[in-house]
Amino acid sequence: MAASHAADETLFRALLTPHRSLGRKGFAVLMAVLIAIWIGVGFAFLSLGAWPVFGFFGLDVLAIYLAFRWNYRSARAREEITVSRTRLDIRKVAPSGRAEAHSFNPFWTRFAVRRHEFIGITGMAVEGEGRQVSIGGFLNPDDRESFASAFGRALATAKAG
Repeated sequence: MAASHAADETLFRALLTPHRSLGRKGFAVLMAVLIAIWIGVGFAFLSLGAWPVFGFFGLDVLAIYLAFRWNYRSARAREEITVSRTRLDIRKVAPSGRAEAHSFNPFWTRFAVRRHEFIGITGMAVEGEGRQVSIGGFLNPDDRESFASAFGRALATAKAG
């Protein structure tokens, strides 16, 4: 029983999430500034008799708001990756909440990394058992490098036995 438990011990666990540089507070400040500018400039155009500018400028502010909301919704995506000596589990959760799970035997997998000379890592995937699952597609180049290094070491440790 103790040997079986040691084989199932988690060697690596990662939660990958998309990075968003503007937090909730920053978004609120940005929208407040845009609305203040819209009101100020809009009333200036209204006083000059150019009333359509007020409405069209408001549409611009609305478009920016909707774009940011869509961006924040896509940030709800995540990937959970766990490696033990007997299993490699990948759970991908879409922004909608729909999840898909993939499970591999680490001994029969290969970690494929595509690199570009100037950009660095452009893609990562786990291949094995006739399947290929891409991982970390939403990570920035620095995060891809650090994840690839740590995940590669964990997979090598799992295969070493």
